[in-house]
Amino acid sequence: MASSLLDDEILPGNPPGPHQAEYRWTLNFGPQHPATHTTLRLVLELDGERIVNATPHIGYLHSGFEKLGEHLTFNQYVTIVDRKNYISPPYNEIAWHGTVEKLLGIELTPRCKYIRTIIGELSRISDHLLCVGAAALDLGAFTAFLYLFNQRELIYDVYEEMSGYRFHPGYTRVGGVLQDFTPRVLERINRVLASLPAALRDVEKLLMRNKIFLDRTRGIGTLSRDQALALCVTGPLARASGVTYDLRKDEPYLAYPELNFEVPYATEGDCYARFQVRFEEILQSLKILRQATANLPNGPVNVPIADKFPLPDKTTVYNSMEGLIQHFELIMPNRGPDTPIDEVYYAVESPNGELGYYLVADGTQTAWRVRTRPPSFIHFATFPHLIRNHMIADVVAVLGSLNIIAAELDR
Repeated sequence: MASSLLDDEILPGNPPGPHQAEYRWTLNFGPQHPATHTTLRLVLELDGERIVNATPHIGYLHSGFEKLGEHLTFNQYVTIVDRKNYISPPYNEIAWHGTVEKLLGIELTPRCKYIRTIIGELSRISDHLLCVGAAALDLGAFTAFLYLFNQRELIYDVYEEMSGYRFHPGYTRVGGVLQDFTPRVLERINRVLASLPAALRDVEKLLMRNKIFLDRTRGIGTLSRDQALALCVTGPLARASGVTYDLRKDEPYLAYPELNFEVPYATEGDCYARFQVRFEEILQSLKILRQATANLPNGPVNVPIADKFPLPDKTTVYNSMEGLIQHFELIMPNRGPDTPIDEVYYAVESPNGELGYYLVADGTQTAWRVRTRPPSFIHFATFPHLIRNHMIADVVAVLGSLNIIAAELDR
């Protein structure tokens, strides 16, 4: 007997009948959801509470970050790359100006290499603290979030002291940095080194051994080693699946060849393993910071102005004719030394994985084309593979373990 229209309807509280086995619910998760923390959006296809499929959408920022690189000079663009990953801005700066310096053939001074390494590892710690803390908050562990977020404020104190800005430092320059570290900057870094270990021990007891947290993350969102390689996953996500790829070791840059540290990894590939790897990486970053601050070389932080490309510091501008001329030529439009007509790619190990810039130069101080290889854009595409056949409640755990930054999606 043919079914009536009412037979095909699914009323609240009534499960679908046998003839409705192919019926699926569609649920929008985000873009304004407490667990997305930003503007990204997930379209979930559900069979009851079980996720059959998921379609990730990159969100609604529409910032045009890459296009802006075609209108700003190499030094001006640093304020834009800060915003691509607003959780760990200094590593975006290091990646961008590393790309420009590769194009121009500039070799940094030893002190500058160490300073960039220090601010990079501070930003790695800051990024991991927020990832683990926010994921804990989403899963109901509020206290752990407060413990970790309190430590991030100490890192912001370092940013403020070294650059004047707490959130987006804009600290690096072509061939160097804005200004040298002062004793007060090093004092604030030492506060981080002194305070963080105790907080991490507390959070490990509160969170990493918590039965609720373990039940919500173990065996959830598993990514095998082969899948990680096939999906081009890098950073903590790859290392949690047994892929020990780390650019700081495999293609060393800055001061990393002179520093002793290990690359944490796991083999389970689930949400808990990803949080574990990030937690262990914080400890390794502390080890790097202790070595770098103890062995910080003396000398200048910027390459000589005779190289034409570095922006001279204010003391040189105010007291030297050569510095004043160079400042004028680099700041005024359509002036300054010619750059090579070439294309380069340069990548670093950011807190979330391989962060690279592809730059096409046309002979001016402004890029003809800028393209970013952001880890979040690659990792967001893995979400359908990780969440399939899990429950709606698991979306929060999986998404938190990926640490997606929306500005790296819609750039």
